[in-house]
Amino acid sequence: MALITTFAPWLRLLARRPGRLYLGVLLLALTALSAIGLLALSGWFITASALTGMALAAGIAASLDVYVPGGGIRFFALSRTVSRYMERLYNHDTVLRLLADLRRRLFGALANQDERTLAQRRSSDWLNRLTADIDALDSLYLRLLAPPAVALLVIALLCGFLALWSPQAGLASLALLMPAWLWLTVGQAWLGMASSRRHAGHLERLRSHAIEHLTNMAELEAYSSQLWHRQHLQAQEAMLAEDQRRSGQLASLGAALANLVVGVVMVVVLWLAALAWQQTMISGPVLVMMPLAVLALSEVLTLLPLPFTQLGATCAAAERLNSVERAGRADTGTQQQVLGDTALAVQLVDVGLRYPGALTSALDSVTLELPPGARLALCGVSGAGKSSVAALLTRRVSASRGKVLIDGLPVEQIQERSLRERVALLGQRIDLFQDSLGANLRLAEPEASDARLWQALEWAELKEWAVGLPAGLETPLGEGGSQLSSGQARRVALARLWLRNPGLVILDEPFAGLDTGTLMRLKPKLDNWLDGRSVMYLVHQLDGGMLDPPGVSLIGRLVEGRLQDCAMPEYLSG
Repeated sequence: MALITTFAPWLRLLARRPGRLYLGVLLLALTALSAIGLLALSGWFITASALTGMALAAGIAASLDVYVPGGGIRFFALSRTVSRYMERLYNHDTVLRLLADLRRRLFGALANQDERTLAQRRSSDWLNRLTADIDALDSLYLRLLAPPAVALLVIALLCGFLALWSPQAGLASLALLMPAWLWLTVGQAWLGMASSRRHAGHLERLRSHAIEHLTNMAELEAYSSQLWHRQHLQAQEAMLAEDQRRSGQLASLGAALANLVVGVVMVVVLWLAALAWQQTMISGPVLVMMPLAVLALSEVLTLLPLPFTQLGATCAAAERLNSVERAGRADTGTQQQVLGDTALAVQLVDVGLRYPGALTSALDSVTLELPPGARLALCGVSGAGKSSVAALLTRRVSASRGKVLIDGLPVEQIQERSLRERVALLGQRIDLFQDSLGANLRLAEPEASDARLWQALEWAELKEWAVGLPAGLETPLGEGGSQLSSGQARRVALARLWLRNPGLVILDEPFAGLDTGTLMRLKPKLDNWLDGRSVMYLVHQLDGGMLDPPGVSLIGRLVEGRLQDCAMPEYLSG
């Protein structure tokens, strides 16, 4: 029951494509039955041909129709080849579709988690969830569901076929093969559960530590800790190798047992068939055909030991993914409120925020109000809490206490889609994907025409640059926008912002990385676009210079998570 509960979400995901699953199982069964038919019919035909030849040599009149069995042999040989090729192609395509579904589902779950939850694990741990753990689940259908089902079906059909010629042989085969099937599935899983679980844990830790070692090599070198960290990696690798050796031994034991059982069943069937032949119940060719049919069963049974020995690793991966999905599952029971189409009001009432493991609070008793259409400049040094305010308003974190209201609605009760459409955040970190310029812009407006994108680029002072690109809007920007300068990346983000229609705009140092000429041309454009929207600027300080954001009507100052004041600027109050 525990295993069923663990795999239930992923089994339901598999069940979305029942036709593909049934066809995949059918192709597996056809491959196995064609192999049995080929070996059995070949044995019958060779024996019948030999006996007929011996009879003719002895002067006994005898005949043999070579065309029907010869055609059958060709049919089984061809069907085995075609069905195996189609099964590999089709089932692997099904698994790749499943992995795409899994990654999309998990990425959605990660996107729904707030920053406090994400901060509890290293980036390498989340990378393992998206790669290694999902890859571990590709065995769910291709190795853990389809092969044992096909093996059970083939065993039943084979035993029924043997029973047609010798009921005793059919019953004896069933009595030996069913316990073997149970052991190769349930027994192998029981034997390998502990070692395969440990293997999964060691592999996850080794990957995380290897990534840390490579990304933090400068720090390790500076503190003369490379040797210590390398020894730690080697210890992890040794434990991983030991568990791999243990799992390999258990899988080899299962494979040997499968071959042994097939050999024993073949000998038993040969003995019972020989008794039936002595009693003239079957012919000589049938006597040879029956044990050869059993021999072909090893092709099916030897597929079972390895994946079931590694079931613990698959189960551990599913459990970790389940925990991610539970943490990222949106609570749709209360998040049904929709924001209005006008400028949005913002209220923070006695808000406190403490990140997990932090020594001090990021925000402490913060109370502020931003009227609709007003522009607030929230000032403070790095670490004062400005980004935490933005994270609260975009629901990337939840307040430890107090209320966060947008347009009079608690932020946790606002519909997810409405919040993302009506609240826009342009942070200091610009997220650009390894895709074309047009595709990166269309993240803001998926249905935007090329003409609309060129308007956005012109607004952001990028049209002249974009016209000179080798492929225009189709020019790739490189991984993370590596082909752009910081100022160009900032303006691409501003162009993407222009394509949206938010009621609340949060801008974190909006002019960072821009040269003076570009800034002078862009600043009035931004001022006009922000007209009629509520705006929150996150800046270090205001000094009355060109870098000051336009149209500020309120200034708030954060000091170590506390709001010192929030009032009209002095140069406006007079």
